[in-house]
Amino acid sequence: MPVAKEQDAKPVTVQARCVRLPAKAADAASLAPVIETHALSRGASDLLIEIRAAAVNPSDVKAATGLMPYAVFPRTPGRDYAGVVIDGPQGWIGREVFGSSGDLGIRRDGTHATHLVVEADAVVEKPGSISWEEAAGIGVPFVTAMEGLRRAGIPKAGETVLVMGVNGKVGQAAVQIASWHGARVIGVVRKAEPYEGHSNSEVEVIDASVTDVASRVRELTDGKGADIVFNTVGDPYFQAAHKSLALRGRQILIAAIDRIVQFNILEFYRGQHTYVGIDTLGLSSVATGAVLRELAPGFASGHLKPFPIKPNAVYGLEQAKAAFIAVAGSSRDRVILRPA
Repeated sequence: MPVAKEQDAKPVTVQARCVRLPAKAADAASLAPVIETHALSRGASDLLIEIRAAAVNPSDVKAATGLMPYAVFPRTPGRDYAGVVIDGPQGWIGREVFGSSGDLGIRRDGTHATHLVVEADAVVEKPGSISWEEAAGIGVPFVTAMEGLRRAGIPKAGETVLVMGVNGKVGQAAVQIASWHGARVIGVVRKAEPYEGHSNSEVEVIDASVTDVASRVRELTDGKGADIVFNTVGDPYFQAAHKSLALRGRQILIAAIDRIVQFNILEFYRGQHTYVGIDTLGLSSVATGAVLRELAPGFASGHLKPFPIKPNAVYGLEQAKAAFIAVAGSSRDRVILRPA
């Protein structure tokens, strides 16, 4: 693989092998990805990265099946990545990096390839303790969780954060970030199961199938309620989240099944509540990189941990369709493409 020397002024050109989606499909089973070779070289402020691992996210599947009308075709999908810089401004070559984006793989060619061109300001140094696959799996879930908590106000020590859908990947990331900052975390699950992820303190779990969530939250908080509700599910938990909020509480919303909900406006304004909507597809690569840099100290210190990657959840580029089908099937595993 060609690698530029520091003194070379002319950008390197590589023949990248890329997963290509020629057109939108009716569903994941109807996807017909192909592998194509495309010449890639960087611009003056860009990096050329040799990708070692790239994640497959639910948003990749949604875009591929026409649920995002602004997704362009044909294109290379993929938002998350980890790899080695092989060409860039002085000081960059050889650095191990990872990143994510709201536009990569959706409005421009993305990460499901052997190489990627991205802005230098978009990448974050990969901690040496994290594998390529783990680093590639950080992106969308942790950026979504962090952006939600940034917008709602990073929880303080002693505050209570209620996470609806706590065992989903965004839910687990929200638990990690909230507990890293000293918040008390309560999780909600839809059936009897423990919390599955990493946390910096105990996570109390409420089984929504047998317990009234809002009543239980009031019991656990001596009647106060939750300072922040991170609702990763959307409308099925909207009322329970609304009823669980403390005075001046904030509900973060990132998903919807049915788009229209009803809520008590009187309770909303008398409770001085705030609703925060998060769509990381609206974040550029550079904006996403800024969020990841806020998280980097947590991964370096061990307060934040990447999701474990199972060997059977790692696919080659030629197996991209199978990887997409696995994600479409609501797999709880973090699904990864490994180009090599």
